[in-house]
Amino acid sequence: MPLVDTEQLMESTYRQMELSTERMRENLKGVRIVGVHSGKGGVGKTTVAINVAVLLAKNKRVGLLDADIDCPNVPKMLGITGTLATENGLIQPAEKHGIKVVSTALMRADDTKPFIMRGPMKHHILMQLLARTNWGPLDVLVIDLPPGTSDVPLSVMQLVRPDGIVCVTTPQDVAVLDAKKSINMARSLGVRVLGIVENMSGDVFGAGGGERAARELGVTYIGSVALNGDIVKASENGAPAVEASPKVRNDFERILEAAAL
Repeated sequence: MPLVDTEQLMESTYRQMELSTERMRENLKGVRIVGVHSGKGGVGKTTVAINVAVLLAKNKRVGLLDADIDCPNVPKMLGITGTLATENGLIQPAEKHGIKVVSTALMRADDTKPFIMRGPMKHHILMQLLARTNWGPLDVLVIDLPPGTSDVPLSVMQLVRPDGIVCVTTPQDVAVLDAKKSINMARSLGVRVLGIVENMSGDVFGAGGGERAARELGVTYIGSVALNGDIVKASENGAPAVEASPKVRNDFERILEAAAL
């Protein structure tokens, strides 16, 4: 039995990765890509990504990629059900609230069934979603990133090369610390930081942590979103909060203006 040629195997693997990256870049040529990220989970990245995308769609063609491969929430918060179709080998996005949406949550009928996988599989799925989705004409693609500084966020920042990221934090020190890691990660990979959003600002969690971090790191503080029951109700009802609450809409309109989105 002949031995496996490890060099040939590695060369084949790298070539497949290169082809996938080339297809992804061709698919997204001319599209402005904005990532929404933080090192800490639970700070409201998905809330920010959804509401930013919905507002942008008022005068732009917008896609929203749920890049939290194993624990996706975008469809639930937008009231999207069912599964995605494919046509000629391409994924057809769901459309709602004026945006095109792709998420692994729309690839299984049972949304309680877990995706159990290691980092390399997440990377592979991410690249397939980016390369094989029929987005149609787009002006902006918003990518809702999972927390952390490895796996999917690393793949997006290294290979997708977004035009900028919005970093989300809550006011507490522990969240701000991880937001700083997110910003330093982006900088180390040459990705522009559009600024920091402080979410859940107010009496319960305090205020000012995001603005302080922006000042310390020399990035733009692009605004805050007050802790607001309307956001919770809207998400539970599958509706963007910017369409349910004038106050929330004002908060996000200021954020878009400050971030030049």
